[in-house]
Amino acid sequence: MRIAVSAGSAASLVAVVLLAALAAAWLAARRFRSAQRRAAAEAERARRQGERQADRLRAELDRREEWLTGELDRLRSREGELAERTAEVTRARGEAEDLVRRRAAELERTAGLSAEQARAELVRAAESQARREAAVTVREIERAAREEGEQRARGIVAGAIQRLAAEQTAETAVSVFRLPNEEMKGRVIGREGRNIRSFEAVTGVNLIIDETPAVVQLSCFDPVRRETARLTLEQLVEDGRIHPLRIEHVHERSRAEVERRCVRAGEDALLAVRVGGVHPELVRTLGTLRYRASYGQNVLGHLVESAHLAGMMAAELGVDPEPVRRAALLHDIGKALTHEVEGSHAAIGADFARRHGESADIVHAIAAHHGEVEPQTVEAVLTQAADACSGGRPGARKESLEAYVRRLERLEEIARSHDGVANVYAMQAGREVRVMVRPEQVDDLGAQVIAREVAKQVAEELTYPGQIRVTVVRESRVTEVAR
Repeated sequence: MRIAVSAGSAASLVAVVLLAALAAAWLAARRFRSAQRRAAAEAERARRQGERQADRLRAELDRREEWLTGELDRLRSREGELAERTAEVTRARGEAEDLVRRRAAELERTAGLSAEQARAELVRAAESQARREAAVTVREIERAAREEGEQRARGIVAGAIQRLAAEQTAETAVSVFRLPNEEMKGRVIGREGRNIRSFEAVTGVNLIIDETPAVVQLSCFDPVRRETARLTLEQLVEDGRIHPLRIEHVHERSRAEVERRCVRAGEDALLAVRVGGVHPELVRTLGTLRYRASYGQNVLGHLVESAHLAGMMAAELGVDPEPVRRAALLHDIGKALTHEVEGSHAAIGADFARRHGESADIVHAIAAHHGEVEPQTVEAVLTQAADACSGGRPGARKESLEAYVRRLERLEEIARSHDGVANVYAMQAGREVRVMVRPEQVDDLGAQVIAREVAKQVAEELTYPGQIRVTVVRESRVTEVAR
């Protein structure tokens, strides 16, 4: 009986083991089938994704092929137009030559004309014809240039902006300081002039005292030194203790304060135009320009304004605005060093920027902003344009009344020197010249020629901030009387 029970238990155990093995095999098979299904689904997704990507690539290739085909067609069409224009110019040249030959033959047959008179008449006719042909050719070239693509347009706009005029510099070398009373003037002078001599020796600034009540003048070519002396005098007068030792102490403190103000002004300017990574010495020197003026315009304000203008023009042209703003902000930095180094402020500023780690493009833009170096980059051209725009805008700068009147008179003289001009008006403070011509003597092409010649002569002979617009007006009137 015991043997039978043991055998039954063993059989049950074997059955359980077999069932467990079958269950494990079934689970493994199920997992395998599930893995197969997932792999098949993943493969299907990869296949579909590959097909979609291939479709996108085919569509992109088709689009580019269509674009290239269109570009080729446009180039062929433009080539045909150029060929037609060349033929027209050739025909016009032949007609002009035939006209000159016929005119010469007619003059030779004309009685009563000497050889010199005939030659002079022929020269005048040829010159008039050549000007007309030149005006037609220039107009055709300008029309063709306007039809060019984005790349060509960018170069044309940059080149046109470059033609804006550059500014000239005028300095202020005297600061006026008002004293609280006339007694303080005597304390500033000191016993036997001891205080004033000490003040001038310590600050390097001339202290001018005349009969004007409660007023002294600080005179110095260095605006930073003049501002330091003004701040020193202000603190001495406020404190009331004025003697040589006190002057030296206050001057040292004022110099440190002006130095901090210069650094802060330079940092504020960099922050305003979003330019970073500038050498600390460049920042300090840039800040000193807050005390310098040109034609009554603050130089640091002019640089910040120029940087904003240059950045906007760069954005319009599709150029990276950051290096353009950087070049425009630093283009006049040499003005802070002109009293220390010989040479023009453009050359001095370029050398100073080069020695303090600025890139070759920035250095070139600084050197070329007054035309002393031929601009070779878009940054240089836009810097030159922004400088002229900031200095030439209405109200930016001042000039003497005598120079202003002389410039207006010369503008009108230049315009009146051309044949067929009836009246000339200098308008908008000399920024526009309006030329009225006689319609019976000057046709439309002749008016265009006069406008170009007047603008060219003004640019060559006159010095002015900004630009001067020349407008030639030709008006035709027909009058009939009803009876």
